[in-house]
Amino acid sequence: MRARYGVPLGIAAAGAAGVVYAAAFEVRSFRLRRVTVPVLPAGMRPLRVLQVSDIHMVGGQRKKQRWLRSLAGLRPDFVINTGDNLSDPEAVPEVLDSLGPLMEFPGAYVFGSNDYYGPTLRNPARYLFEKTAGRHGLNGNPPIVGAVHNPWEDLRDGFDAGGWLNLTNTRGALKIEGASVELTGLDDPHIKRDRYARVAGGPSDDADFSMAVVHAPYLRALDAFAADGYPLILGGHTHGGQLCIPFYGALVTNCDLDTDRVKGLSTHTAEGRTSYLHVSAGCGTSRYTPVRFACPPEATLMTLVGRE
Repeated sequence: MRARYGVPLGIAAAGAAGVVYAAAFEVRSFRLRRVTVPVLPAGMRPLRVLQVSDIHMVGGQRKKQRWLRSLAGLRPDFVINTGDNLSDPEAVPEVLDSLGPLMEFPGAYVFGSNDYYGPTLRNPARYLFEKTAGRHGLNGNPPIVGAVHNPWEDLRDGFDAGGWLNLTNTRGALKIEGASVELTGLDDPHIKRDRYARVAGGPSDDADFSMAVVHAPYLRALDAFAADGYPLILGGHTHGGQLCIPFYGALVTNCDLDTDRVKGLSTHTAEGRTSYLHVSAGCGTSRYTPVRFACPPEATLMTLVGRE
């Protein structure tokens, strides 16, 4: 009996332990990523930017809420929220309460698909099938039918009342100790709400520094931003792969971005121009897949410094 069943039982036990770790520990093991990005004009003082993304708030997630409130202690120069704040239509008050201390700082936001629509139960293997077929979100898939509509207007109104800029297919600017920081944003490409023609043209001549913001880092958005000359692009959406293989990495990105750039700092080149790209692994998950493995939840504090 031992010889026949010892190995399968051992594998089953290891698998069960991995599930417990992914669902009970790592998904709540919040981290802060710190990166330095050489993108500012010479002579401009460094800027500290906090990026929060993919919160996917569900009512009652107290540890996540405490951690988000604690990020205000970093004292960033400004905050960028790259979307997917909700995984529960009743959680708008908890999102606004959790981010309230951060709204004491200048900031801006874009929305993701989960801000507009409630999550649905789906087989995780579908992400692999969609990757193989080259279909993601509404890009090549049939339209959504019977979706739950989230109260995104309440979320928008709360962010606006807190003083954050709405970058939905538009431009905005922040004044940071006399410096003008231009921000150009897109609505979510994952559900085909991006309208680059409305913001095309590249950085303004009168801005001290310009950067681009989008929820889902689809290549069409990254190509457009890079070709227009934005030195830095911020995105989220990927969850860093969420369920990764140790020493290998992510299997999927849930968009057409390659897995080598699923999270962290990299670069993107289009039409001979190269931009820095930072993709946040985010700090939440869908309420229907509340697990992370080899990919802890995170926010990122970026220090922007002068170009080399």
